[in-house]
Amino acid sequence: MNRISSLFGIQYPLIQAGMIWCSGWELASAVSNAGGLGLLGAGSMYPDVLRQQIRKCKAATNKPFGVNIPLLYPDIEQHMQTVVDEGVKIVFTSAGNPATWTAWLKERGITVVHVIANTKFALKAQAAGVDAIVAEGFEAGGHNGREETTTLVLIPLIKDTVQIPLIAAGGIGTGRQMAACLALGADGVQIGSRFVGTPESSAHQAFKNRLLDAAEGDTRLSLKQLTPVRLLKNQFALQVQEAEDRGASKEDLHALLGRGRAKLGMFEGDIEQGELEIGQISCMVNTLKPAAELVHEIISECRETLQRLCTIKL
Repeated sequence: MNRISSLFGIQYPLIQAGMIWCSGWELASAVSNAGGLGLLGAGSMYPDVLRQQIRKCKAATNKPFGVNIPLLYPDIEQHMQTVVDEGVKIVFTSAGNPATWTAWLKERGITVVHVIANTKFALKAQAAGVDAIVAEGFEAGGHNGREETTTLVLIPLIKDTVQIPLIAAGGIGTGRQMAACLALGADGVQIGSRFVGTPESSAHQAFKNRLLDAAEGDTRLSLKQLTPVRLLKNQFALQVQEAEDRGASKEDLHALLGRGRAKLGMFEGDIEQGELEIGQISCMVNTLKPAAELVHEIISECRETLQRLCTIKL
């Protein structure tokens, strides 16, 4: 058992990312029941919805699961109190300063993991006392760094920077890619986009179908002036690109983004005017598979890859 498996009390060091509008209790419980760590994506939930989702997840699995909470969430205090009240033992934080909530959570017996995309914030997260970090490369759908550092570079860079357990994310969707991240120094992996393409994902079927049709080059890192995200090409993404190309201000981009754009695309299924956040791995997704089958497939391929590498003579 490695450091990540031990930290969370899970069978495999594989975490399903807590993606907004895609990661409800059905997906999280399915991944946890399969031996990984499922996460609820609280960033798209009102406080009462999060409470319901936690309770449904508890009813569906007796295995560990966690909640991902973006620290920029407007009702952050309510979300934090909800996870404590409902007995959640694992919280992943992102999009904000880890020093704000880490100590508060740990004092209440909660394991805390923070998502970063560069060495500066990796060191800040470690200094804040988090139990592990997720290092997310340029290939990811969300929480991207403005530096555009790829996972291949980011993971060994962070491994040489911090001492706490390291979870790799960004561009990971197969066992071969998981094995590569372990070779780079990661203790485990976090996979998001690949789990969008599962029956248990709460994403709209139209978004899942668009995921299956994605080809190389169909995503682009956008909105770097706000919060960098990788978008699938559609009419909205084209409007964003045109605005950025002409030097739009933050205010202009906020106006273009409006409210509920991500919900419109990923949850309600407007694949042209909605915001479709997805990673580069989307071009490798061509079938919708149950979450448990996907977990077992990734772990099996990872083991086979690691065994094969041991036979290579240099």
